[in-house]
Amino acid sequence: MNPDVLDIEFREAVESINNHEQPFPADILLKLYAYYKKATNDYSRPSSSKAIINAFKTNALFQVEDITQDEAKQRYIDLANTYLIYRK
Repeated sequence: MNPDVLDIEFREAVESINNHEQPFPADILLKLYAYYKKATNDYSRPSSSKAIINAFKTNALFQVEDITQDEAKQRYIDLANTYLIYRK
C-alpha cells in the first residue's frame, strides 16, 4: 500500500476509535494502544497511576516490538475496522 494512503487510513481509524462512545473490551484497548504506540514511534513509558495497568501496557508493547511501523498502522486499521463494523 502507498505510504501516503496508509497514513491517511491510519489517521481516519484513530479518529474513528477516538470518536467511538461505547467502552472497548480491555484486550482490544491494549492491542490498539500497542499498535498506536508502535505506529507513531512513541516509546514513552506507560503512565497510568496503577501499576497493574502499566504492566499490561508494557506487555502489549513487548508483543509488537518485532513489527514495522507500517505493519503496526495496518494492524491498527484492520482491528479498528473489524471492531467497529461488528459494533454498529
